[in-house]
Amino acid sequence: MKTLIKNIKEIVGVSTNENTNIKSGNKLKDILSVSDGWIMIENNIISDFGSMKDWKGVENWNDTNIIDADNGIVLPSWCDSHTHIVYAGSREIEFLDKINGLSYEEIAKRGGGILNSAQLLSNTSEDDLYAQSEKRVDQVIKLGTGALEIKSGYGLDTENEIKMLRVIKRLKEKYPIPIKSTFLGAHAVPKEKTKEQYIETIINEMLPIISKEKLADYIDVFCDKGFFSPQETETILEAGSKYGLQPKIHANELDFSGGIEVGVKMKALSVDHLEFTSQTQIDILKGSKTMPTLLPGTAFFLGLQYPPARKMIDAGLPVAIATDFNPGSCPSGNMGLIMSLACIKMKMTPTEAINAATINGAYAMGLEKELGLISKGRIANLIITKQIPSINYIPYSMGENNINKVIINGKIYYDSQTNY
Repeated sequence: MKTLIKNIKEIVGVSTNENTNIKSGNKLKDILSVSDGWIMIENNIISDFGSMKDWKGVENWNDTNIIDADNGIVLPSWCDSHTHIVYAGSREIEFLDKINGLSYEEIAKRGGGILNSAQLLSNTSEDDLYAQSEKRVDQVIKLGTGALEIKSGYGLDTENEIKMLRVIKRLKEKYPIPIKSTFLGAHAVPKEKTKEQYIETIINEMLPIISKEKLADYIDVFCDKGFFSPQETETILEAGSKYGLQPKIHANELDFSGGIEVGVKMKALSVDHLEFTSQTQIDILKGSKTMPTLLPGTAFFLGLQYPPARKMIDAGLPVAIATDFNPGSCPSGNMGLIMSLACIKMKMTPTEAINAATINGAYAMGLEKELGLISKGRIANLIITKQIPSINYIPYSMGENNINKVIINGKIYYDSQTNY
């Protein structure tokens, strides 16, 4: 059975080059589109698309489902390459602490932050953790996310890190979107162990189980002030690489941590956060295959300085943007809101933000050949907007839900008219 999407005002993010992958520097502003368009889908894959002026008709209407875009804009679904969506409970008490002037580091020293989430998660069964997490996954898909990365990191011991990764595996099996699993055991150090003891636990206990059960695609480390040093980060990533886990790094959120340097050295797929990034780090990233991934929602929620996106892009770098959806520093998986912050606070243009949230986000999950663009042969994970003036309206209308339908694997996953 084929599916035809008709009455499309504009198809945005198209490509006629099957080898197109990321957008860098000035090319981030480039986004191809087709006005008055149609898209044909077959076996969950985009088989053809074009303008109505080139329309050749349908061979067999009885074998074709019709999706009416109702003069909306069609884009590739968002590719959210950095989330902590599997967590227990919430941390709204810390929200009040932040309002009262405590810093992220001060809250962590009082047993809040990551350690607070670890305690909540330890007291939560795997089934309960799964039930909480699946609601969030469903929510973000309805907000237009068609590919998702989820990290562990709130377990901080072997039993609970494995519990988190098993929940992620269950989410992978249930939901129709690609979900990538990242082992972030090195998110913080539990109170009952020294850092050296905990690193040994990660390497000698956790990684063998993760490998045996095939629970992760990537390995991540929080390389930053007060957490893990560049040397410790390299040791952990090297151990993960022996089990086939490609590196990712939380880098330079709180200070110039050396995380970017380690990421490039270790051929990390992405280095994420990057609030502290100088020309030196930009020069190091240039020429590498490591994607700088920016998380403006975290800077907004914590009151941090924003990553220098404009400086990075003008220097010729690619950038991706992601939500960092987590209970402590960005309790939102709304990629539309994140794009607004990218434009307002980091001075990215709407087209730069769309490319960063689609094709560059796909690259940061190893999915750049499958998603992130509207092209023949790619998975039909698409967003159909409501009737809006232009794509600029998406980040402009901060907080507004402009999505009419979400298409996953060529089928309607969410329709705003039916709320299903």
